[in-house]
Amino acid sequence: MRIQILLFACFIFYPAVIPTLQAQPQEAQVGFYLMNLYGLNMDEHSFYADFYVWFKWRGEIDPTNIEFVNTIEKWSMATVGFDGDSTPVVLKDGTKYKIFRKEGRFFHAFSLNRFPLDEHTLDIQIENPEHPTSALIYVPDTNAALIRGTLNLVGWENRGCQLSTLIHDYGSNFGNPEENAQQYSNLSFNITLARPFSYFLLKMLLPLLVVMLVGIGSLLLHPEYIDTRSSLPIGALLTAVFLQQSYSDALPDTGYMVLMDKIYLLSYVLISAVLLQIIRTGNLTVKSGGGMKGIVRRERRMAGVFLLIFLLGVVILSLS
Repeated sequence: MRIQILLFACFIFYPAVIPTLQAQPQEAQVGFYLMNLYGLNMDEHSFYADFYVWFKWRGEIDPTNIEFVNTIEKWSMATVGFDGDSTPVVLKDGTKYKIFRKEGRFFHAFSLNRFPLDEHTLDIQIENPEHPTSALIYVPDTNAALIRGTLNLVGWENRGCQLSTLIHDYGSNFGNPEENAQQYSNLSFNITLARPFSYFLLKMLLPLLVVMLVGIGSLLLHPEYIDTRSSLPIGALLTAVFLQQSYSDALPDTGYMVLMDKIYLLSYVLISAVLLQIIRTGNLTVKSGGGMKGIVRRERRMAGVFLLIFLLGVVILSLS
């Protein structure tokens, strides 16, 4: 009797157990080795990459039939297979292995809010367009996000790379009512680049600091030199405008202010305040006809305050 009950239970639950076992998706390990990175174009939001990509898997599904989600000009993607044909190599542990070398142009939306202290994480994303997450999942291979050691990106610092995996939910059946698969496994190779701090300090901030010293330094001159005092902040203001225009021409058109724009805005306000103070002092000198010592001491203190405000403003804006 017990045997009959056991056989009956197996007969009832067998159809439910088998699909559950079969529903486990096949995993494919993926690795990247970046050889070259070049052609960063912020106007067109793109970059070129040359890299190796390899796959290791067990199962019947071939995970190498991929598409690069964020590639531009798919027709120009160069591919070189290293196995000589379409058959994967079988390793000693039974794992299938296949490696390619790819080169192409990829899309990245460059955000310049923090220019010239901006940091960008470029990504290369792959998906399998045939098999949803219920059938195939991409996972990072162990310690397999690498960059060629001799790769040198002029004007940029390499902050490292990593592999990350996520589920890409399209939220659409693309017009096919019989298509239920909307989620696909997405694996992304991320490279983080940042501008050197020396670029901000020496090439962007130092020239402006010299301009600010000249403009604020006009308050250290004796009030009787009204012509010289007024010409210095005016010249500083014009120079600051030209300096800002010089780096703005090298950036794409944006609908927002970048970090350096905010620093220049602060400099405009301070230089204008210096010029207004000089005009005010000139009027007071004409009316009073004397009392210059108190004015000289007050303006020297103001010069120190204006310079301190500028330096603190740069630090606060840079850290915010």
